[in-house]
Amino acid sequence: MNDWSAWMGLPLWVWLFVLPTVLVALCALRPRAAQRLLAPLWNILDRLYLVSGAISAFFLVMILVIIVLQMVTRWSSIAFPGSTEFAGYAMAATSFFALAYALNRGAHIRVSIFLNLNAFTRRWLDLLATFLAAIIATYFARYAVKTNLLSKMLNDRTQGQDMVPEWLLSFFATFVTAPGKWPALWAQTGDGWVYTPIWLPQLPMSIGTILLAIALWDNLTRMAATGQSRIKTEAME
Repeated sequence: MNDWSAWMGLPLWVWLFVLPTVLVALCALRPRAAQRLLAPLWNILDRLYLVSGAISAFFLVMILVIIVLQMVTRWSSIAFPGSTEFAGYAMAATSFFALAYALNRGAHIRVSIFLNLNAFTRRWLDLLATFLAAIIATYFARYAVKTNLLSKMLNDRTQGQDMVPEWLLSFFATFVTAPGKWPALWAQTGDGWVYTPIWLPQLPMSIGTILLAIALWDNLTRMAATGQSRIKTEAME
């Protein structure tokens, strides 16, 4: 973890792994206090997962829209450059934005043969499996963000024919730019189109994996505090 730089005085791995684990332990030791303190946060996270699922559904509809437009432009002999790439971007966005929402709805495949032996094994194996999944998802999220930043630093562009308006790039740049620099940012924004930078379609991957990691740590705190899993149903028994 030599490349895990410090943030606010502590190595990044402490923030991502140690502190959440300590929080889960505290929830197990003081379940009533944890439920009282974390209940408002749990409600906010539930709404966040729902919004993420809605965004996933939106991109799923966009895939249909792009396919229909491809059919119309083909029949009309009109060029639709980059349509295949945009459909692929929408498919990736659909998959990654749905991760956290699908987890809580039991849509992820879970092998529950050992969980169904008795209540004791179900609680502790479920905790262990969720903890390991949270560790893996956090690693995935960290390196997804790092890949996103690397693509931005290298100014890597698409190899296809898809292009996006410059104002769209400036819009996303405002979220990582100091407010005092916003006028200069928009002053430099033209009204033309540029080949899609790779970091743009990679954003759903970063956001989706972050939400998945948060959802898994969230499930851990709830299981430790309440003894029950946040996952409502299971797709496979």
